[in-house]
Amino acid sequence: MTEVLRTLYPEIEPYASGHLGVGDGHKIYWERSGTPGAKPAIFLHGGPGGGFSPSHRRLFDPALYDVLLFDQRGCGKSTPHADLNANTTWHLVADIERLREMAGVEKWQVFGGSWGSTLALAYAEKHPERVSELIVRGIYTLTKAELDWYYQFGVSEMFPDKWERFIAPIPSEERHEMMHAYNRRLTGADRAVALEAAKAWSIWEGETITLLPEKSTSGKFEEADFAYAFARIENHFFVNAGWMDEGQLLRDAYKLKDVPGVIRARPLRHALPGKVCLAIA
Repeated sequence: MTEVLRTLYPEIEPYASGHLGVGDGHKIYWERSGTPGAKPAIFLHGGPGGGFSPSHRRLFDPALYDVLLFDQRGCGKSTPHADLNANTTWHLVADIERLREMAGVEKWQVFGGSWGSTLALAYAEKHPERVSELIVRGIYTLTKAELDWYYQFGVSEMFPDKWERFIAPIPSEERHEMMHAYNRRLTGADRAVALEAAKAWSIWEGETITLLPEKSTSGKFEEADFAYAFARIENHFFVNAGWMDEGQLLRDAYKLKDVPGVIRARPLRHALPGKVCLAIA
């Protein structure tokens, strides 16, 4: 039997949007699309710091779902831009709960990919009673091995030319700790140095997020405003290991025993090399 490749649902505009004050000076941008009152769902974007795009609305059948999408703290249309204050995994988990309460639903389907899968797992393990189903893809559990593979040695062997551009802003004596070397520049007082580092960090991910070049995917990573927020926030989360114990998400997976879930794989040409891509039948 031949399986027909399904495409995204047609483009759709949100039926509601706004900003929600979540404390500590942060206001997060949210929007809802689909059918009001239909099955509730929330989409968690990647990064951290990547924001969501209009194409993410198209992951859900608009006739069946009432989906909420939001830009996590400091990125996209959320304010203040690129701010690291009170911006941790657990602040984001609390924000999801505030959004659920705002939406007026008891539980909802949680969908996340890449960093979004990390956040989805953290949220679901913290609030399993609020999750009707859990869908994750491109799973990233934020272990030291995963971070080292992407920012120290591993993916560097797959894209040696791009790796040379990534390490270029960092002196050789600091390259044994690339994440920390970048952190010093991204959080320093010199805005020009920070922006140079941000663009190098962001372009590295944008150009290696797929196995084959895709300008439509990587182009935004070169934009200064996007790169500054993306690099600062992502690096901030990663040097702090997501404010989680090593292996915490797998350790606490037993908390999801009553939550129906699916792990989706991306096609090989789209798979991010540093992240585990699995499928469960």
